[in-house]
Amino acid sequence: MNDALPRNAPPPNMAPIDFETEVGPLPLKGAIPDGLRGTLVRNGPNPVMPDPKEHWFAGDGMLHAFSIDDGKNGAEIRYRNRWVRTQRWQAAAKGKDLPGGFQEAPPDGQQRDDGSANTNVIRHAGHMLALEEAHLPVEVALPALDTLGPNDFTGGLQGAFTAHPKTDPKTGELLFFGYGTPAPLSNGMSFGVMSPEGRVTRFERFEAPYASMVHDFMVTERHVMFPIMPLTASMERAQSGRPPYAWEPEFGTRVGLMPRDGSTRDIVWWTGPACYVFHVMNAWEADGSLFADVVQFPTPPLFPRPDGSPVSDKPAASRLVRWQFDLSNPSREFMQTQLEEIPGEFPRIDERFAGLPYRHGWYVCRGIAQPGEPPRLYAGLVHVDHATPHRDMYLFPAPDVVSEGVFVPRSADAEEGDGWLLATVWRGATDTSDLVVFDARALAAGPVCTASLPHRVPVGFHGNWFAHGGAGSLQGARP
Repeated sequence: MNDALPRNAPPPNMAPIDFETEVGPLPLKGAIPDGLRGTLVRNGPNPVMPDPKEHWFAGDGMLHAFSIDDGKNGAEIRYRNRWVRTQRWQAAAKGKDLPGGFQEAPPDGQQRDDGSANTNVIRHAGHMLALEEAHLPVEVALPALDTLGPNDFTGGLQGAFTAHPKTDPKTGELLFFGYGTPAPLSNGMSFGVMSPEGRVTRFERFEAPYASMVHDFMVTERHVMFPIMPLTASMERAQSGRPPYAWEPEFGTRVGLMPRDGSTRDIVWWTGPACYVFHVMNAWEADGSLFADVVQFPTPPLFPRPDGSPVSDKPAASRLVRWQFDLSNPSREFMQTQLEEIPGEFPRIDERFAGLPYRHGWYVCRGIAQPGEPPRLYAGLVHVDHATPHRDMYLFPAPDVVSEGVFVPRSADAEEGDGWLLATVWRGATDTSDLVVFDARALAAGPVCTASLPHRVPVGFHGNWFAHGGAGSLQGARP
C-alpha cells in the first residue's frame, strides 16, 4: 500500500457515481417506525474527475439525503443527492483542476479555496454545515441540499475547522478545533466555542508538540483533550514531492489536557505509546480521571512512511480501546485498555450523552473471514453495552458493505440507547443500496425497515439525523 488507496482495494463500492437525482417514495420492506420523521444526510468523497492515483480522502463532497415523512398512503421515504458546490467542485465540473488538493503542497504555502466539504454534515444554530478538516464549514440547505457557500459566522472562524466538532448536550455549545493552521502542515492549532445561537464566543491558537493529522478530539464536562499522534505533517516533504502526511512512530503519542474554564495556555501534555486514532466514541470524567473510548489502530491505514514506502504489508486492524488519564499521576502517562476484540471503525453514541458517562455505543465491524479470503471491512454493525459483556451484532451477507450507523432516540425522554440505528448498505449482488433501520438495542433481530434505491450510494464517511422541526441531529431532551 502506498499513500493512495487504489479504487479496486477493499472495501468495494469505492468508485464515485456521476449523477444527481431524486427518487421516491422508495419500495419498503417492513414498516417505518412511528415517530421516526426527519432526514438522514450522509456525506462522502465523490470526485467529479476520478483519478486512480488520488487518495480516497480527496474527492468532492456529495450529500445523500433520505427523508422520512408522512405521505398520502402513510409514512414514506424519499431520496435526493447533490454535490457540495465548492470552488473545487466548480472547477472540476468545468474540466479544470485547482492546485493544492489533499496530499499536495498548497500553492505558496496557503489554502486558497473552500476545500472539498466531504467528511461530515451537522446542524448548529439553524445552519446545516458540510465539513472537512482543512477549511471553513460550507453551508447547505435542506430539503434541496443547495450549497450556500463557506460560513465564517461573521468572522468568528478563521482557517481550518474540524469535521468532528462536539455539541455539549447540556449547554448547546459547539466546541471545535483546527490543526495545521494558520500555516498548512504546521504544528499550529486552534480551539473555539460557538454559542447555541451561532456566535463564536472563544477562539484561541496554540502549538502542538509536533505537526500531525488530528482528525478528532475529546470533550468532557470540564475538559478538552487534543490527541497528537505520529501521523506527522511536513510542508518540506510536500514541497519536495514526498508524502505530506507520513507515519513516524518515534514521535510517540501526546495528548493535551485543557480545563474548559481555562485557556490553551493551561494545556498539559500527557504521553503514551505510538498509535493512531481517527474517531472517538465518547469521553467523560469520573473519580479523578478522564476517560476516552477510541477506535485505535497500531499503525494508520492509507498512509506511508516519510519516504513513501508502505508502513506494513498487512492492513492494520482497529479496536475499541479505553484511554484513562489519572489526574493524580505525576508521570502524566495515560493508560490504555482494549475493550473489544471485534475490529471496527466509525463509532457512534446517543449524542444526548456526549461528554458524559455513558452505557451504549455502536460501530461498524469487520466480517468473519472465509478460508482463503481477506477479512471483509464494514461488514456489519455492533452494539456495545458497557454494562454487560454480551455484544449485539448483525452481519450483512458477503459482499455487502454497511455505512456508519446513526442513532436516533425513540422519543425526547427515552432512556439512553432506546431508539433507532440508521445506515446505508451497498448490496453487492445488485450493485444498489438500501437504507436500513434497526432497533438500536436489538441489532441481531435484523432491520425493522428497509428502503431500496435503484442505484448505489458509494462508501462514504459520516452522516447525521436532522429531525423535522429544527431539532437537528440532537433530537430529544438533554440529560
